Amino acid sequence: MKKLFICIASVMTLLTACTMQNNPLLTPSPLPYGAPQFDKISEEHYIPAFKQAVKEGKAEIDAIVNNREEPSFSNTIEALDYAGSAVNKVSGIFYNLLEADANDTLQQIAEEISPMMTEYSMYVSLNEKLFERVRKVYEQRGSLNLDPAQLKLLTDTYKSFERSGANLSVEDKKTYAAIEEELSLLTLQFQKNQLSSTNAFSMVLHDEAELAGLPGFVREMAALAAKEKGVDGWLFDLSAPSYGGFMKYSDRRDLREKYYKAYNTRAYGDEWDNCETIKKIVDLRYRKAALLGYKDFADYQTEERMVRNGAAVWDFIGKLSEPAKPVATEELEDLNRYARSKGFEGDRIMPWDFSYWAEKLRVEKYDLSVEEMKPYFRLEDCIDAIFSLANRLYGISFKPIDVPVYHPDVKVYKVTDADGSHLALFYADFFPRASKRSGAWMTEFRGLKIENGVEERPFISLVTNFTKPTADSPSLLTHDEFTTMLHEFGHSLHGIMAKGRYPSQTGTNVDHDFVELPSQIMENWGYEKEYLTTFARHYKTGEPIPDEMISKIKASMNYMSAYYHMRQIQFGVLDMSWHTLTAPVSETVIRFEKDALKNTDVLPPVDDCIISTSFSHIFSGGYAAGYYSYKWSEVLAADGFSLFKEKGIFDKETAGKFRHLLEQGGSVDPAVLYREFRGHDPQPEALLRQLEIIE
Repeated sequence: MKKLFICIASVMTLLTACTMQNNPLLTPSPLPYGAPQFDKISEEHYIPAFKQAVKEGKAEIDAIVNNREEPSFSNTIEALDYAGSAVNKVSGIFYNLLEADANDTLQQIAEEISPMMTEYSMYVSLNEKLFERVRKVYEQRGSLNLDPAQLKLLTDTYKSFERSGANLSVEDKKTYAAIEEELSLLTLQFQKNQLSSTNAFSMVLHDEAELAGLPGFVREMAALAAKEKGVDGWLFDLSAPSYGGFMKYSDRRDLREKYYKAYNTRAYGDEWDNCETIKKIVDLRYRKAALLGYKDFADYQTEERMVRNGAAVWDFIGKLSEPAKPVATEELEDLNRYARSKGFEGDRIMPWDFSYWAEKLRVEKYDLSVEEMKPYFRLEDCIDAIFSLANRLYGISFKPIDVPVYHPDVKVYKVTDADGSHLALFYADFFPRASKRSGAWMTEFRGLKIENGVEERPFISLVTNFTKPTADSPSLLTHDEFTTMLHEFGHSLHGIMAKGRYPSQTGTNVDHDFVELPSQIMENWGYEKEYLTTFARHYKTGEPIPDEMISKIKASMNYMSAYYHMRQIQFGVLDMSWHTLTAPVSETVIRFEKDALKNTDVLPPVDDCIISTSFSHIFSGGYAAGYYSYKWSEVLAADGFSLFKEKGIFDKETAGKFRHLLEQGGSVDPAVLYREFRGHDPQPEALLRQLEIIE
């Protein structure tokens, strides 16, 4: 029997080895530049790949801990930064597909691997022997003759251990680990609930009268959605193009109200209700922060950012909101007066009326409609335009490359530098689908890595939810969608042009309130005549965009700017309100939200509508106690773009200085990087002036 058992065990070992050898998530890719083998990756590969990757990661940590040599920067700090490459590889693919092309199976896998990943994270961050080696190197930092990037890596590594509980007692470490594990599962649950609730709603219209006011492109999109779902009529769902188009143009106030309430009650009061999940998340985040010695989660989260503490965030919000709210209120009063002059019979505009009347006033004020503009922003032309802009500013080029993709909509491009050297693979995924979360984002399947002199360049991904082409029309973008594209492309450039030695310091691995600068600054080109005339042509006639239209786009740049500014500030206020709690929430989630926002409301609040239950940025994304960073980066971008305006929007010298900022990633303090680029520290007034809120 013993001999038979050994034989069976040997066969199982061999089968396991074969499985690992055939797993495309674990084996080196034979594709150009090591591109992911999306054509070979299937759902059954993920759990074995995560298990093997975690095993390898732990072995790499053990090798550092058990090294008999005295701790040094090389054998401890550098080795630790390079460790876990297999985990990063598998995670980079899985978690990005969970956002862009999820299904029930992937959601289940995410829940199954969550404890494993949390345990692996704790294996590193709460490893006493590992921290002791890090501490010894850190204590010798003054005598190690490190260059600035190395010193920053050492300091960041030591602080990371401190902020992850390394100095806690044994009992507190167990508590910390339990909190992290529960948080990991809860944030996944929040995301799953939000996606399920979003996908559950559809509004199918059958009567032409119900389509009153909707332009052709919105009707075509709805007809296509209905056809794809196998229903008659016109289908409107909660994806951004569908919802935004209907709310902006529909003459049917009753349907706008219904649609608005559906959108703003996602994961609230239904079978996917996120209220208890939110309460648990914010309480656990506070308990984590308190365990580590912080007043609240906001102070913990902002310590390692440019702003440095929660009080500074509130001060920043105050400086931006105090002069803006009166202007926003007056903008809304103007809109109320306009609506009443056009027959609106209500006492005041409600949230489901705002987009509708704001669009009508914008068209009348600037004689410019979205439908007039869209033919000049064909998606393919916009893609070429952003590639050409990158080439003109930075000398880089994009060419299509045939490698496997995770969905037929995805296109891939090879990015090369001016000298012909390879920089990155760029994945573009533009259209909405039920498996993709809403919004737009940049991410990476692989970041820059350099180890033992071998460089692995990034795989960058840009994901949006733009209107799909129809039988009668190509994909035509609104101007807002085009600026969104520029925004996410700015993030992409941060990853594409990354330089550096250490994975944790490259690309978008920067302070959270600095990461939006490259994206925010890119939006500015979308309003410049000198740029728009290089590509914007009518997709049918080939006629260039008229100068008059460009002038109107420029003139309308700050239309309702104070209102939209206050709307973004509201999100930041809500975020900070949740994350400055120091006790469990005793009231309902919706009551807490209403109280938090009452001083920043411009539009009338709606009793049964809520933001928090679908606010994925802060409850399942990376923006907890960090949503303010959009406005923080807008300040940097407004001040930074003024240099391009001064020198020329295609000025090579200015672009070269900004490329240097992008290349450095997190290897240099962002305040230093910004001063090197701009020559001075930014001021909030720069943004307020750009928005014409102050003179």
